[in-house]
Amino acid sequence: MSVVTRTIANALGIAPDSASRIIASAITVVAVLVVRWVLLWIVGRRTQDSGMQYRWRKWSAYVAALAGIIVLGRIWFSGVQSLVTYLGLVSAGVAIALREPIANVFGWIFLSSRRSFVVGDRISVADFTGDVIDISVSTFSLLEVAGLQTGEQASGRIIHVPNGVILSQPVANYTQGFNYIWNEIPITVTFESDWERAKTLLQSITSDVATDAAAEAEKWISRAGRYFFMKRDAVSPTVYSRIVGDGIELTLRYMCEPQRRRSTTQEICERVLRAFAAEDGIDFAYKTTRIFRQSEEGKGTLKSRVLGEEDNDSA
Repeated sequence: MSVVTRTIANALGIAPDSASRIIASAITVVAVLVVRWVLLWIVGRRTQDSGMQYRWRKWSAYVAALAGIIVLGRIWFSGVQSLVTYLGLVSAGVAIALREPIANVFGWIFLSSRRSFVVGDRISVADFTGDVIDISVSTFSLLEVAGLQTGEQASGRIIHVPNGVILSQPVANYTQGFNYIWNEIPITVTFESDWERAKTLLQSITSDVATDAAAEAEKWISRAGRYFFMKRDAVSPTVYSRIVGDGIELTLRYMCEPQRRRSTTQEICERVLRAFAAEDGIDFAYKTTRIFRQSEEGKGTLKSRVLGEEDNDSA
């Protein structure tokens, strides 16, 4: 080794001590990379789970980087007797120059310990909603989903959010602990329609589409109750009635997975269209202007009263 050290020192024009440290540093980097590669190779042979492989790649990179920094620090700062002193000097300088990146690192530590969300979760944070596709030391990445009016489907954009945001902004997790959400579809029929028949049809359609999800949601609530305080409300599909300006609003409410909100909405709406088309006594209501004549369209008693007043006026 001394021959190699002298050769490198002469070639680079540096002291032999510095040359030996360069050699030791190179050996350290190669050893860390080889150990990580072997570890990932073993994991790849033992499991085909892409999620598991992803987590091993991420954590092995962090551990390898930390181990490399510590060993290289001991090589190049051998004069510093205490590792704590060495790390203290480094952290003090970094804290002054890199306040925001440090906040991002603390955000990553918070995510790793608290696990507010993991890769694959759908979250909303800082006015963005999307599926988490990556979590790194400084940022996490979202595959953005569009708004509720467009079914919350992927927009195709990837948003990189600094980890420090989660320390100051609320995070809404759609899937953690309880993998279902309530979805509502309002449908309005005219005042003249047989709204009770319409409500019966809507209840039947919603139950056909969402009953399986409701049964699965019950199991999720039981499991989530181990970690969160969750009220055991009914999760069965239902239809609510409300009088609005242009008719009777019937709101379908049911549970579904966040990623299936648009597909279930489409299936239910298509079934409703076919069911209402076969019913002569049910019409959809929509924004329009109409003239209502009490003497012709009102209830019997009120119609008679109006006609009597008109006869008196003519007399």
